[in-house]
Amino acid sequence: MKVAIVGASGAVGQEFLRVLDERNFPIDELLLFGSERSAGRTYTFRGKEYAVRLLQHNDDFRGVDIAFVSAGGSTSKEFAQTITKHGTVMIDNSSAFRMDADVPLVVPECNAEDALNRPRGIIANPNCTTIMMVVCLQPLERISHIKRIHVASYQAASGAGAAAMAELEQQYREVLDGKPATVNKFAYQLAYNVIPQIDVFTDNGYTKEEMKMFNETRKIMHTDAACSAMCVRVPSLRSHSEAVWIETERPITPEEARCAFEAAPGVTVIDDPATKQYPMPLFTAGKDDVFVGRIRRDIASDNGLTFWLCGDQIKKGAALNAVQIAEYLISVGNV
Repeated sequence: MKVAIVGASGAVGQEFLRVLDERNFPIDELLLFGSERSAGRTYTFRGKEYAVRLLQHNDDFRGVDIAFVSAGGSTSKEFAQTITKHGTVMIDNSSAFRMDADVPLVVPECNAEDALNRPRGIIANPNCTTIMMVVCLQPLERISHIKRIHVASYQAASGAGAAAMAELEQQYREVLDGKPATVNKFAYQLAYNVIPQIDVFTDNGYTKEEMKMFNETRKIMHTDAACSAMCVRVPSLRSHSEAVWIETERPITPEEARCAFEAAPGVTVIDDPATKQYPMPLFTAGKDDVFVGRIRRDIASDNGLTFWLCGDQIKKGAALNAVQIAEYLISVGNV
């Protein structure tokens, strides 16, 4: 198995290396690619050092079975043909191809089979907040069709990359030292603050991040459910959280939901309000699963249910989901 990572020096690229190692992913040959800025850097994987190659329009991907790509949408669009022209399966972490009709958008716990039909050789990895939400929605959808979804996300600095994480840490130090906070990665200071905007606003008043949750949920779950989202950047370092309200065709009791979550792959239930047990970003960072708690009826809707979830944006929200897609393809002999 010959594997490539494009964007190897970024936060998700580094997470790819950790996840591939943790899961003992079968790799006979590994190639790392990056921009001019990162070309030449070396990283250790399974005791061997690998140098980052400059990503170019050449035949470097000849013989590569799977390429995990996390270098931004513009890079994905520019290099997609170069990466796939010799038969490489490109698993892309950007938003470049997610809504293209001929590119499957895959969360293995929900629609793994969609990955088998990829006319362009590309499989899209969904948005991090969408991934974590649909992992939890799918087991409920099997009980009763979900008609409407309302969600408020509380997204950590990690969602904006490694530089944003470093900036948040720097801002906390600066504020505590009585210095002006450095602001480059966000519109405002994030330390001791929340910012009710992720990505740019669209004509309907929703941000692109919020519209991703609407559109991607429908494509992944093959559903007509409407999702109204409010996405907020919060000053935690890593691991996103979401408060979710759903309306189903028939009521789902909290007990039914809890049983469905407990049986679902990729979900861990932490839900004991009496002992203050519920998921929090501080304790879910670095974990594989999406953690669910605060499961209860929605008292504003007869057919409503609400719950809280937390998950690691860089792990399950990005690298792990992509690796699980690759694992599925290998398991069915489709690479």
